Amino acid sequence: MGLRPGRCYRKLQRPYTRQSMRVPKKGFVKGVPKPKISAFESGKKAKYDARLFLIAERPVQIRHNALESARVSAIQGMEKGITRGNTFFMKIRIYPHHVLRENALATGAGADRFQQGMRQSFGKPIGTAARVRKNQKIMEIQVNKNSISTAKAALKRAAHKMPTPCKITIENL
Repeated sequence: MGLRPGRCYRKLQRPYTRQSMRVPKKGFVKGVPKPKISAFESGKKAKYDARLFLIAERPVQIRHNALESARVSAIQGMEKGITRGNTFFMKIRIYPHHVLRENALATGAGADRFQQGMRQSFGKPIGTAARVRKNQKIMEIQVNKNSISTAKAALKRAAHKMPTPCKITIENL
C-alpha cells in the first residue's frame, strides 16, 4: 500500500511516543519503523563566517520522509553551487519522535465483505514525525561569506519539501 498524503499527518496531535504510564514497566511502542534520515550532520565541521537557518512559520508535524527529501535537496544544491575549495556544514536540528499510526483498510474486489471499518481502529505504526513549534529552527547551514547566496538557495529548495511555510534567517558569527 502506498504512502498517505502529508496533509493527513501535518496537524499536531497528542504526542505518541510510548504507552501509558499506568503500565508497571514503561512499555514502549512496538514495531516503530526507523526514521529514513540517513545523516543528521553532513559536511565539514570548522569555523565559518555565517550561519543560515530554515525556520517554520506555523506549528506542524513533519514526517521523516519529508525531512530526508529536504536534506537531500539542500545538500545537492550546496554541492552544485559551491565553488572548489569552499566547504559547508549542514545539520538537521529536529528529530522525529512522534509515532504515526494508520488504520489500514482493505481495497479491491470483495473488500466490503470482510471490512471492519472503525471497530478498534487504533492503527499500526507506519512512520515517525517531528513535532515543530512556530519559529522553531529546522535546519542549519554554516558557510563562509562568499557562499551565503548558495546556502540561501539550498535552504529555499529544502523549504519546498516542508508541509509549512518557512523563512530563512542569516546570523553572522
